Amino acid sequence: MPPITYEGIRNWDDLDPARHPFAWDEDEEARLCELVREWVPPVLSGMAGWWQGERWCESQVDAVIRERYGIWAWGWSWCYRDGGPIGSWVSGPSSVTTPDETAARAVAALLEWREWLERLAQRFTELAPPPQASPGDRSWYLERACVRLVTHVLDSGAEGGWYGQASMVLNWFLTATGMGRAEAGQAVERAIGGRFKSWVYPGRTLIESVGEDLAAGLTGHVPYRDHREWEALEDLHDHH
Repeated sequence: MPPITYEGIRNWDDLDPARHPFAWDEDEEARLCELVREWVPPVLSGMAGWWQGERWCESQVDAVIRERYGIWAWGWSWCYRDGGPIGSWVSGPSSVTTPDETAARAVAALLEWREWLERLAQRFTELAPPPQASPGDRSWYLERACVRLVTHVLDSGAEGGWYGQASMVLNWFLTATGMGRAEAGQAVERAIGGRFKSWVYPGRTLIESVGEDLAAGLTGHVPYRDHREWEALEDLHDHH
């Protein structure tokens, strides 16, 4: 399988669960476990062997999963230590052990990734500006969406490279609303502007500032706040 590139995963259509059905049952789980077990080395390399066997196994399992389920499954091993949302799989050296344990971890990670994508798709639907929204209203929706999606990423437990996940999620959200990938990428890059840092949890003020810049940059309108008309929707999103 060819390696996944950043450009290759920027299009939400390639990941959207609504576009990529996922049939899962006991038979499918057993088949995937069988496929994974076949690639676990009988003797592991360990630290003395620079984990070569474990890394090789992980690459083979990755190829099996992507070939079987499609490009949407690429994030099954995107571990929280690398800024992703996955906790069931933590690199080849840590997760490749016995055939049965390795298979169980791969299955859990794939299901965790799929569930994360489905929750994200639901959030996108809830936060998207209505098609008929005026530029001023659309600015409000975009600012609120940015704040909540960045918070969603932080709540996923991502560590070092969390800001990469935040940037990607915002790109996906904008393309899900119909924006082109190039325009979405430029808008997100301008809004974040290097203000998010690795291993640094941003304060609410900073997150809201990025949201305001994103909304204003895309609509030409600074989002208004605390309007009674939006109180019920604010409360719904804040307590989701």
